[in-house]
Amino acid sequence: MLRGSCPRKEHSEMQDPKLTLSWVLAARDPQRLAAFYAGLLQTEACTGLAEHHWIVPLPEGGSLQIYTPSRRRPWPASGAVLAPCLQRVTSHNSLEDLRSWRDGVIALGGSSTEEPRQESFGAECWLKDPEGQRFLLLVIQSKEAPQEAM
Repeated sequence: MLRGSCPRKEHSEMQDPKLTLSWVLAARDPQRLAAFYAGLLQTEACTGLAEHHWIVPLPEGGSLQIYTPSRRRPWPASGAVLAPCLQRVTSHNSLEDLRSWRDGVIALGGSSTEEPRQESFGAECWLKDPEGQRFLLLVIQSKEAPQEAM
């Protein structure tokens, strides 16, 4: 799910004088990683400020900026303290929904580092993107639906 340059409105947060927050992720192959996250988020990635910079708009606003760091700087440590969390709400079985979602992520090129697990709030599972960066899938149980047995 890639396209060429972003329309100006998708760059607006980068040009807005107000303080904004976005995610930034170093990548050896930013185009490939942008396609992965665009597929996962069901959006379209587009080129950013340079050929080694891609922007993936987030469904609820903001963006994930994926770039190749300057060769003059050390490569950022993989698996650092900050990690993306992708979240859904379900009125069905949160563990089953998470397993299905995880299968789709793996089909996009992600890998699972653990089995999905049921928690009191829903279900969660840590995965890795195609470059080995960790991220969390979280399926929250809606308050209208009964909790599954743990």
